[in-house]
Amino acid sequence: MLDSGAAAPPPGSVIRKLQRRRGDSVDAVEDRVAEEVPVAMRYNGRAFAVMMATPCDLEDFALGFSLSEGLIADAGELLRVDIHPRVEGIELAMTVTATAAAARLDEGWSRHLPGRGGCGLCGTRELEDVVRSPAPLAATATFDVAALRVALESLARHQPLNAATGAVHAAAWADAEGRIRRAREDVGRHNALDKLIGAMTREGDDPAAGMLLISSRASYEMVVKAARAGIGFIAAVSAPTALAVELARGAGVCLVGFARAGGCNVYTFPERLRAQP
Repeated sequence: MLDSGAAAPPPGSVIRKLQRRRGDSVDAVEDRVAEEVPVAMRYNGRAFAVMMATPCDLEDFALGFSLSEGLIADAGELLRVDIHPRVEGIELAMTVTATAAAARLDEGWSRHLPGRGGCGLCGTRELEDVVRSPAPLAATATFDVAALRVALESLARHQPLNAATGAVHAAAWADAEGRIRRAREDVGRHNALDKLIGAMTREGDDPAAGMLLISSRASYEMVVKAARAGIGFIAAVSAPTALAVELARGAGVCLVGFARAGGCNVYTFPERLRAQP
């Protein structure tokens, strides 16, 4: 809870009044809560999807989402992102090249339901649109257990919004020594990863040269997004799903679950996480 001298809330959170009850005690206090707003994705004037997201790092979100959804082939096809606040939420008006898939959207591409914070499938209408097996990766980099431990131990320091609200997920990018280079947060785990992919792409990071850390479970959508971005190593703080394991194996992704400072489970390609000497 906040005190009267508390600093302004971090981006993506707001202060709200509440009544705190502890036993017979009742107090009027303030708390920081995470924002969750509708974010509309439009390409060359055509609506594609509405995602429930934290309204931060929206240009990264636009780029990462466009790449993850296969709406653009590379960053060069996204020419411009205009952010328009609306009464109902936020509109991301994107301009893409004529060669981009997003420039050829038709009614069959559009999602008819919002993509909620915990869901990467809302509005997808066909079964073949759900399970999209990524192409196998050529990169097979290996990493040390010690580097993974360093990254995991520092992950919380790169989650200021979660520290303030306790309500958001994180996706982080660590180098081969375990130093976290980039991190993004969002109420939706898929959105956090899209934002990270957008930031990495914008900065020219080599996706095969480091480790992806996610604060959530490793669902199959997370594996697909990572693999499509060229990421070959995923460490999830929570569990993977069976489909995530199978897709990771087929895509050449080393998938680690229950990743904690004291140990982890390696579900695919265990030889790519080197044990301590």
